[in-house]
Amino acid sequence: MDWKTPESKNLVEAVLSLESPDEARRFLRDLMTKGEIDELSRRLAAAEMLSRKVPYTAIEKEIGFSSTTVARVARWLNRGNGGYKSVIAKLYHHDPHRTGRGLS
Repeated sequence: MDWKTPESKNLVEAVLSLESPDEARRFLRDLMTKGEIDELSRRLAAAEMLSRKVPYTAIEKEIGFSSTTVARVARWLNRGNGGYKSVIAKLYHHDPHRTGRGLS
């Protein structure tokens, strides 16, 4: 992934410019299809569950992902760039029961 292209830089700046949940929802809906939004939402949900040590089989059943997709999310959660961990920590900093304990 080349984050130095003008288009990539512009996308990051666009995301950073969002000021409210409503504005974010409207931008994401214009940017992506309903299916893409659903897929990304389910990936984040799977990452949250993985961070809480929920078994793969339970995630597969609840989220509707294959074991391969759950493993892919786990790989990015545990050995990626830290994006999932950072967002999960920020989303649930006020609710210690929902964060993945042991996130480093």
